[in-house]
Amino acid sequence: MFFRKKQKKVDLSRPVPTHIAIVMDGNGRWAKMRGLPRQAGHKVGAEAFRTIANYAKSIGLKYLTVYAFSTENWKRSEEEVDAIMELLERYLREAIADMDKNRVRFCFFGDLTRLSPELQEEARIAVERSKKYAGVQVNFCLNYGGRDEIVRAAQSFACDCIEGKCRPEELTEAMLSERMFSAGVPDPELVIRPGGELRTSNFLLWQSAYAEYYFTDVLWPDFTPEELEKAIASFNGRNRRFGGAK
Repeated sequence: MFFRKKQKKVDLSRPVPTHIAIVMDGNGRWAKMRGLPRQAGHKVGAEAFRTIANYAKSIGLKYLTVYAFSTENWKRSEEEVDAIMELLERYLREAIADMDKNRVRFCFFGDLTRLSPELQEEARIAVERSKKYAGVQVNFCLNYGGRDEIVRAAQSFACDCIEGKCRPEELTEAMLSERMFSAGVPDPELVIRPGGELRTSNFLLWQSAYAEYYFTDVLWPDFTPEELEKAIASFNGRNRRFGGAK
């Protein structure tokens, strides 16, 4: 179940980024192209995620962050939202059951309070039980928005100022980073955007300031380990200057 088809042999000597983030986009269009309901695309997309997560672990990736459900996705039909939430619950239940075999750490970025109590509990259990594993950490961005995250961090700092714990002029980038959902996680070096769209979609706006972006027309349900390797190869061929000279 790790891969949907036989994979080409990978040169494991090539460098791998520490942290890769992915916008899992194109499930609905994938289904529409095949005359299927959007929910079918999300189901296949969930299997694509499972494949990529396992592959990421096999190549030594330390952090994988995926955009599972944005703060804007609530605008979709109730039927589609319910289907996505049902898939998330099912995946987490299966992940918890197979935790000792897969040994993947779980983390969640976003405001989970709007989710059902059942899904919140599944997320809590997944995080708590997986803390002991040292392999790849998968960060699920769930009910997440980059602007919302920055606003929450700013509000947190403002509250501390009101309470006299700090002063506005003392604010640093590091202090604000510590108030993000991603606190303690290194910023992504590579952000992958499948689906043919050329935008960031409110994803990790603070953390991706110096990330390399990789865009592809491949829809997420068709995104395979080979496609991930193409993105890594592109990343490895770039000169990252971080604002400096060549």
